This record gives sequence, C-alpha cells and structure tokens, in this order.
Amino acid sequence: MRTGESRGPIEGQSGATAEQILGEIRDYCRATRTAESTFGRLVVNDGKLVSRLRDGARITTGTLDKVRAFLSEHRAAAPSAQSNAPEAMKPVNGAVAPDLAPPGFRFFDNRQKYLLFVSTCSEKTDVAHRISLELGNLQPTPPALRIFDAGVGDGTVLSRVMRALHARFPTMPLYVVAKEISYEDVRLTLDKMADRLFEHPATVLVITNLYYAEAPWLTPRSAISAQSLLWKDVALSGNTAHGFAEQIGELEGFLAENWRAGISPTTGNPRYTRPIILTLRREDHSFLLDPIMPRPGRVMADYDLVIASQPYRARASVEFKASKVVTPLVRSLRPGGRLIGIHSHGKDPGIEIIDQVWPGDDPFKTDRYAILRQVKHELGAAAKHYNFNASSDARSIFRYHMHTLPDEVSGPIGTSTLFAAWNAAIYVAQIEDVRLSEVVRDGRYLEATDRVLKKYGGLWFNDETYVISRRRAQA
Repeated sequence: MRTGESRGPIEGQSGATAEQILGEIRDYCRATRTAESTFGRLVVNDGKLVSRLRDGARITTGTLDKVRAFLSEHRAAAPSAQSNAPEAMKPVNGAVAPDLAPPGFRFFDNRQKYLLFVSTCSEKTDVAHRISLELGNLQPTPPALRIFDAGVGDGTVLSRVMRALHARFPTMPLYVVAKEISYEDVRLTLDKMADRLFEHPATVLVITNLYYAEAPWLTPRSAISAQSLLWKDVALSGNTAHGFAEQIGELEGFLAENWRAGISPTTGNPRYTRPIILTLRREDHSFLLDPIMPRPGRVMADYDLVIASQPYRARASVEFKASKVVTPLVRSLRPGGRLIGIHSHGKDPGIEIIDQVWPGDDPFKTDRYAILRQVKHELGAAAKHYNFNASSDARSIFRYHMHTLPDEVSGPIGTSTLFAAWNAAIYVAQIEDVRLSEVVRDGRYLEATDRVLKKYGGLWFNDETYVISRRRAQA
C-alpha cells in the first residue's frame, strides 16, 4: 500500500462517484491511448491504482483530488480521436510506428502481462544460464569484478548471475550497477538482494534510473539533471539476511516518493522525473569496499560484463537499437570486458499464434547480424578495438518454455492455460493494447492458441544472443 493511501472509504463519496471517476479515467486512457498502469504511475506513482479501484478498493480523498486534478489539467489537451494524432504517430497497416509511438504508449508498462509472463515462462532462468556461460571468459583485475545490467527488471536474472559469480569468484569484491526506471521493478529487485549481500559480503550494489548513455558512468548528461541528482548511500548493519531484508524494506518510502517516471511525448517510453543513484553495501565491509564505492565525480565505467537482455523494443529500428542502447554500453567496457546481448528471435510456436491472428506480422525484423553491423558503424574508427561475435545458430539461439503439466495439453486444454499461452505470445511479440482490443471481442484468438498448443504439445519461444568484447591489446 502506497504512502498516503488507506483502505477506508472515500470520505463523503458514494459508489456512484467511484464508478464516475473510473469512467473518466477509462475515457481519458482510451482517448490518449495510455495504459491504465501508466496513468496510475503518472498521477500517484501507483501502477495498480485503476485495477484496485475497479476491484472495489477505496482511496483517500487526497488521492481522489490528485486524480481529478490530473484529469482536469490534461483532458483538454488529450486527442479526441485517432484522426487528430500527428501523421507520424498514426498506425500503418494497423501497427504503431516503431520509434514514434502515441503518448502513453509503452507495451512493457502493463504489469499484469509482465508478471503473468515471468511466472509462467522460463525465460529468466534460461537467460541467466546463458549469461553464466560467459563468466568463464572473464578475467577481472583489482580492485573488483564490475558488472552492469542494462535493464534489471524484477532482478531475477541479475540475482541468478550474482549467485553464479559467487560460485566462481567467492572472495572477489563485486561492483554491480543495475539500471531500471520502474519503481515496482526496483522494489522487486531489492527484495532479492538481501541473500546476495549475505552470501557475498564484498558487494557494492548500485541501482539507478539514468538513461543508457548516462547509467554506466552514473552521470546525467544535462546540467539541469545533474543539479537535481539524488544520491543515496545505504550501509546495511548486522550480518544476517533477515536484518538486511528489513533494512532494505525500509527504503520503500524513499522509493515511492522519489523513483518517479514520466512519459516521453515522442516515443511513449518512460523517462525519469529526477535522476537517482542508490548504493547499498554492508557496513562491516566498508573498509574493504571503499576503493570501489562510487561517489559524485569519482565513477569508473570499466565493466567486465555488461548484460543487455531485452533492452529495446523489437519493433524499433536497428539504428535506434544500436545508437541509443548498445553502442553506449559497448563504450563502457574495460579491456577484456564483454557485452552479451539477448533479444527475441521468433520462428517459434509463439509467433505462429501471432501469425494466425495477424497474418504477416513479424516484430522480429532485426537479427543479431544487423545489430552488430550497425554498432560497428556507430563506433566508427573505434570499432577496431572490439570483437563482434554473432556465433552459429546452434550456440546463439536458445529456447525457453511456458511451464505446463505433462498432461495439460494432451487433452482438452483449460481456459487458464490458453489465456497464459496467449498472454505469453502477445507479450513476447509486444502487441499493443490498441491492437488487442480488436481481436479479443470474439474467441478466434483462443482458438488459434489452442491449435498451436496441440500442434506442438506445448509452447516455447526462441531468443538469440550476440557478444561484443573489447580487445585487451589496443591497436
């Protein structure tokens, strides 16, 4: 429950008022094509606000006033119809332009789709396993092994990689920087870190909401952002995972107040309201970790390993992916450092479901070869200092599955399994809500899902990987 909210009634308000405000929110979200979770975060930094209201939860008058003030301020400027949208933002053949999405558009803001996907599919586990295969190629140098996670999500992949790192380098100081703009994902990530800090005490953990071109260096690019930078250092006392978890839990108020995001009017992607850097370490290891503790004006971006798992939208142009995401991360590698990129590949039963509903729709138009070519172009003359490894399909492409019981798809398939499979397919293909509303009015999408599940005896997806490493001997 967020600060300032309660489960008591709205003072002086009736049920009709609750229905009215939900209707106004629904109309606004439809007019602006804003996800309801995004609306909640914009207004009160709570992505579940609208779903809680719909389920009958009650809020304070203060929260209600904020909702009404937001609607009053923004409703007049909201487009009333698609025909009023800028030409560059209009759908082309039913699809949204990849780099110019309508205001409020961002597929991954839908928390329900995300949470259902990660709990029913094995991608996080399999991605962590694939990244762990790279650890044998690392040759860190003092004073620490340095890792950057370019989009930590809920922290599952990072925590598993940190577990593998401890097994390989049990006493080596570890410096980990995790980029994430979502408050809810930061909270979930921190929830997994108490055990990591207990098992590997020589760890400095940094979490930031800075952009890709800023986060590796922990330095905002603009002077205005630099002036508003909030840098918080947390030294955890004690020596138990339970104690660490309690102290980390006390940060929720700080996160709820400060870890806020707005929406870019051109791309629809979240952008930070205020840049934040949060560092965590064990107080009893402060002396040992002092040489690697980042401080304003004293930050090194020389990473041994950069994790770039699903860091960009599949439908974005290759130029955008390379220039805005991958190339800045490549520049942060130290000599001998390695970046492992992972993104969806398609050519699997999941995309077959999509093709049956939207024939000819292929969101995975950029393969690893195109990414590597474009990154070389972006680096220019500096590309000679790097190795670009696409690997063979047998090594690069790996499969992950939707979890099902052995007999779950051999006979009549239950509705919950069909919904989970459909959700996984549209999540991986990054189908926008505006397109989904056109097909969920009848049962054709579930019929297509049922056919594919029975055809393959389950559901799986393909990811592909690539590696960019910085050469040790500079030419």
